Amino acid sequence: MKRKTEEYEVVVCGGGLAGFCAAVASARGGASTVLIHNRPVLGGNSSSEIGVTPHGAAAFHAYARETGIISELLIEERAMNHAEVYENGWTNSVWDLVLYNMAVSTANLTVHLNTNIQEVVLQGEGVSSSWADLLDEVTHQYGYSHRPTCHGNQPATIAEVKALVLNAELELTIRGRMFIDCTGDGLVGDRAGCEWRMGSEGREEFNEPHAPLQPSTDTMGSSIHFRAKDLGYPVTYHAPDWAIKHEDASYFYDQGRLPKEERGGYWWLEIGVPYHTIYDNEDIRHELTRHTLGVWDWIKNRDPVMKDRAKNYALDWIGQVPGKRESRRIIGRYFVTEHDVQNRTVFEDEVAFGGWFVDLHTPGGLLANSSEPCSAGEQEYNTFSEYSVKSYCGPYGIPLRCLMAKDATNLLMAGRNISASHAALGTMRVMGTTALMGQACGTAAAYAVRNKIATAELSHGDAIAAIQQTLLREGCFLPNVRNQDTCDLARLATATSSSDAQVSEAGPHTQGCHAGLAEWRDQPQYHQQQLDSRKGQLIAIGHEGIDVVSVCLTNRSGTPQSVEAAIYAVDHVWDYRVEPGPSLATAMLQVLPGEEQWVDWSVQLDAAQIAEHPQYLRLDLLTNPAVEWLTAGNIEPGMTSYYQIGAEKMRRFANGSTLSVRVMPHQSAYPASMVLSGTTRPHRSTNVWRSDPNQPLPQWLDLSWDSVQAIGLIELTFPGHLLREYHAYAPHYRDPQTPADYSIQCEVDGEWQTVATCTDNYQRRGIHRLPRGIETRKLRITVTRTNGDPSAAINEIRCYTDLQ
Repeated sequence: MKRKTEEYEVVVCGGGLAGFCAAVASARGGASTVLIHNRPVLGGNSSSEIGVTPHGAAAFHAYARETGIISELLIEERAMNHAEVYENGWTNSVWDLVLYNMAVSTANLTVHLNTNIQEVVLQGEGVSSSWADLLDEVTHQYGYSHRPTCHGNQPATIAEVKALVLNAELELTIRGRMFIDCTGDGLVGDRAGCEWRMGSEGREEFNEPHAPLQPSTDTMGSSIHFRAKDLGYPVTYHAPDWAIKHEDASYFYDQGRLPKEERGGYWWLEIGVPYHTIYDNEDIRHELTRHTLGVWDWIKNRDPVMKDRAKNYALDWIGQVPGKRESRRIIGRYFVTEHDVQNRTVFEDEVAFGGWFVDLHTPGGLLANSSEPCSAGEQEYNTFSEYSVKSYCGPYGIPLRCLMAKDATNLLMAGRNISASHAALGTMRVMGTTALMGQACGTAAAYAVRNKIATAELSHGDAIAAIQQTLLREGCFLPNVRNQDTCDLARLATATSSSDAQVSEAGPHTQGCHAGLAEWRDQPQYHQQQLDSRKGQLIAIGHEGIDVVSVCLTNRSGTPQSVEAAIYAVDHVWDYRVEPGPSLATAMLQVLPGEEQWVDWSVQLDAAQIAEHPQYLRLDLLTNPAVEWLTAGNIEPGMTSYYQIGAEKMRRFANGSTLSVRVMPHQSAYPASMVLSGTTRPHRSTNVWRSDPNQPLPQWLDLSWDSVQAIGLIELTFPGHLLREYHAYAPHYRDPQTPADYSIQCEVDGEWQTVATCTDNYQRRGIHRLPRGIETRKLRITVTRTNGDPSAAINEIRCYTDLQ
């Protein structure tokens, strides 16, 4: 056995998306960083070995897709990959290579693949893994750890981890100043003696809506996936004798295991209880293989619906690495409960956000009477059911303290092993969300190294402010924090443009630029245009006031109908309150029999009334099933729609579509000043400059200062890749809103000088280092070509003096 010792400032353990983003963020933050991963490819559950596609908040909320490092990766993968995203099992090696390329291209980052952590060593009288193993029987029985420490009442400090490089007979001792546990199973925290939980809290402990009456050690199960291929001719399948044999259609069609896709992708191929998600991992893998082959046998040979659809399909691939949903959760300096995610608690140390629903699978999976409760029996993803209404949550902020182990001075964690209850983990565990946690941890770790502080000092004061501003600068979004970077010179500038788009009309026949942007069919959608429930449409406003608002309706009843209408001011695009406050105007609209008729409402809201409110109003039409509110043919940027699902809760309508609406006078909702709003997506306003789509490109936007500025670095953020979840994006997709070709000019001695150009762009962020010595009072961004949208568009411009 060869032995080797390495030293780094930040040691990241686990190379799933949480660990990957943590390592890249740490290295970009200037810290020497190592990423240790026990598999041959990066990405964890998202890798081609397991094939779980990354989910996130945008599955349920318009404009809620995760940005930052995870966004860079997913945009690159879609631009490069020929494969359609159809859910679990599709992942090919293009995704693996996108991750690997970023890893090996990132300065300050070393990657050790096929490397398994064996031991954690603490400073002084540390807790070794051999000592920890003595408590395995106790923790297995009770599902939590309250470990006595060998270092008194003070938190431990991790000194090093010992790891074995598989197939190389090489043992590594890796020393570090900061450690980040992204192992999923909380391996580092466990071996360091940190307190942890596993299983479900009982209702009595926190009174969480989704908590069972009694606590248990049960966890959600693990899954493997399969992929099938259409050969164009009939193919037979004979399962091995050891595969599970299915004969009862109700097991699938009545118990939440709908086999609706012949290519594969079934999340419900899941086994947990009675197996232990950590110790019985190999038994789980074997049992999942037996069941998966049995499911394919059912589809091919006995399923009354699928056997004909699947007759030309052959089994192409089956995973052999179980993807875990839940195991240990390390106790941190804050413990997130379901109340935090449901009530959208505002944390001063907010560093990430989530918005998946409270998704708690039945612990037994395939061995239970039904799978995920939302999918089973009469629920069938009915968004109006009591269970669905109480499960819909977010977007909500995530505090840094729940990513900071309370029992260690230098340990952060990201992924499913964070400090949260079982119910809260149901929404926080998806990979889009865990990637944001990882970037937050890596950013915080690099800050701690630079400033020589322990984790306890990161969540308050100047430290958390600096971490939050760094996350925003690196492309992340925080619901309750905006750009306040004192080094950003653009915040001192005034923005003007060649032209501005306006909100005027979105009707059934207006056209947009969303080719290739689909609606992922596996998420519950509500496309019913009938007013069988209350519906609402956001209207982005300027400062013109509103004289008339019109809606395009159809009445096929043969008799005149009345529809009650109301207008409210809302806080932001995710304000799901049925009545967000007192109405600004109400009316009873009269709808004559006929199709596609515009019904006018003279609301007469003057500019002063509108100026008192944020830059979004919501127009609601109340229930009348005889009337249809028609969906617009285009999606007006930042103007999403809603429908009522419960007594006090609305929900996104039809994956972020715009309902037909017309506003007079036209609203200046996309002015140049939006690039200085401090937010890089639709939220409390549109937060995007868009040029007039009726004027040809090129179009430009200027920043002007009262005094000369020395500018060495310009950072741009563009729109795109936000409206819907990653699954909705087609192969080789490039968002039409994103500028493809643009240039940057500075005015020097009264003349424009081109200082940077970019061609064939499709990413959301553009970073440009200027020639030294540029001093100017005026900067211009000129967009000469987009990826399809007639409007040039920019979310944010930042300018800095230094080159860092």
